[in-house]
Amino acid sequence: MEAVAYEQILYRVEDGVAVITLNRPDKLNAWTGRMHHEVRTAMKAATDDAGVRCIVLTGAGRGFCAGADMNTLQDIQQGTASSSPREEAFDPASDPNFQKVYSYFPAVPKPIIAAVNGACAGLGFVIALYADLRFASDAAVFTTSFARRGLVAEHGASWLLPRLVGLANAADLLFSARKVSGEEAARIGLVNRVIPFDRFQDEVMDYARMLAREVSPRSMREMKREMWNAQFQTLGQAIDAANVDMDASFLSEDFKEGVDHFLEKRAPAFTGR
Repeated sequence: MEAVAYEQILYRVEDGVAVITLNRPDKLNAWTGRMHHEVRTAMKAATDDAGVRCIVLTGAGRGFCAGADMNTLQDIQQGTASSSPREEAFDPASDPNFQKVYSYFPAVPKPIIAAVNGACAGLGFVIALYADLRFASDAAVFTTSFARRGLVAEHGASWLLPRLVGLANAADLLFSARKVSGEEAARIGLVNRVIPFDRFQDEVMDYARMLAREVSPRSMREMKREMWNAQFQTLGQAIDAANVDMDASFLSEDFKEGVDHFLEKRAPAFTGR
């Protein structure tokens, strides 16, 4: 694969984990059109790399992502830029709901962990919502920001946020745009766990490596698709779809390996097939 020259992110693969780092630390990693393009490119690289089994998205320095770059917001205000870049669907075969500009994370067939190290605001908040898992450092601070900028719950936040924290908590976070600590974020279900800042990157990577080493990539891929698709299905439809998926699982290499490594009391060697 041809090397990509990134300007506003860092990309590395380590022990089966692709790490995408937003890299404008002097701007608290404020989101730009260039960053948007580079993150999509990195997500595609991680998708296409058979050696990658988990993706971590984080920020350099003190911030995760402080929202849209203020120069971009000024350009939108003056009518010289668009708030939604035009581009092809990340995966044209995915559910149409996952073919919007910022809704493509569910179409990435590998688990995405948002490692929220610091400030997470506005569009950065929405990006974190689209991840499959959210881990926060105890230095993280969350705010939706929109109501304090005269904006709305953009890019699907009104759909995503109530599913994570409930309607009342979502209304609180959206209406007030107040700052929320990592501890409160965990209490209301916005993040999975809070980790001390000095151990944050190590513990996130330990978890990501565990996913890469110990569980079936095929299982993660299929379960991620099932969970996101189920948001648009009835219970009966989800059951029927899972029954079809289960029959296919019984024929997979990973099912055979899952049984064999357990019986043989050894580490698994899953192929993802």
